[in-house]
Order: sequence, then C-alpha cells, then structure tokens
Amino acid sequence: MPVIVVANPKGGVGKSTLATNLAGALARRGHAVMLGDVDRQQSARHWLSLRATQLPPIRGWDVDAGDVVRPPKGTTHVVLDTPAGLHGKRLDAVMKIADRLLVPLQPSLFDIQATHAFIAELRAHKRADRVAFGVVGMRVREGTISNEQLHLYLNALGLPVLGYLRDTQNYVQLAARGLTLWDVAPSRVERDLPQWQPLLEWVGA
Repeated sequence: MPVIVVANPKGGVGKSTLATNLAGALARRGHAVMLGDVDRQQSARHWLSLRATQLPPIRGWDVDAGDVVRPPKGTTHVVLDTPAGLHGKRLDAVMKIADRLLVPLQPSLFDIQATHAFIAELRAHKRADRVAFGVVGMRVREGTISNEQLHLYLNALGLPVLGYLRDTQNYVQLAARGLTLWDVAPSRVERDLPQWQPLLEWVGA
C-alpha cells in the first residue's frame, strides 16, 4: 500500500490541488483511496465534505501531525496533504510512513528558493533512501520567462520531474464542488488529463 505525501514548506503552491486530484485519479481507477490532511487549514477535508456520494469514493483520514500512524486495512493507496512550514518532528512523522513524496512547485523565484532549501532537507533526512521523491511544476504558463526559469531549475535539480500542470481555472472550479479532473467529461479537461499521465505512472496508478 503506497503512501504518497504531497509536501512543500511554502503555502499556496498547489499542494491540496495536487493531493485531491491525485486521490480522484486513483479512486477513478478503482483503488480504495484514503485522503489524509495534516494541514491546519484542512483544505482536503473540506473538499471531501463537498464531494457527492455517487462519485468514486475517497475516504477521509484524520491525521494528527504529531502521531501519524498507518491507515486501516483495506486501503490500497493513501494520499497525504501536508501544511506549510513542514520541518522537524512533523517532517519526521510524515517521512516515517511515506513511500513517495511529491513536491509541487510554482514558477516563482520565492517558491524556488523555499523549495530548494526543503529539497536539501529531504535529501539529508535519515529516511531519504527509503522514499522516492518527485517534483511537479504547478500553474505553469507556457511562453513566460518564469516558466523558462522553472524548467531550467528543475532540469538541474537531479530529481524526477513528473510533469507541468498548466495554469487553468478548471482546478478552481472543480475543487469548489468536490470534483477532480476525472469526475467530469474528458472533453472539458482534454488539455489537462495528458499532463497527469507521467505522474500517475510514477505513483503506480
């Protein structure tokens, strides 16, 4: 049972967007998915409360950041959303159960600087050799200087780059109704779905 953690110490980089849509993709494929939320804002939990019962089920998982434990039996995949400022004991607790860790990153100098320090911390962690790390570019706008800088940075980072998700209102509009890209007609999100394929292959969806 893979535990997939979505983490970045900076707020507003798209952690909850990545976590909820990943959980939705796994659920659509028939997996028994739990979505945990260590974030104090409880964005993922609120999103679950909006989700219609007829959609592929995603169970919530109440997680205490100071006492993260293995989820119940019967779960095939866990996606764990995490808070800004994830360091120290809270990071240790998450790393203890993580199999894969996704780092979302926006094309912003401030985000890149904060993420660079976080990735260095991850690489130095005592459990780093037991966790697979991957990076996802978020809210990317093609043809911009910031996007070019993000590509240059990630290409030099030495970690798997699992994709670049475009800047679109689809994620905002769907989240407001507890939906994911996989809960609506493919024609509505036809530009977005292919961007997820490398990431889904990486997590073993």
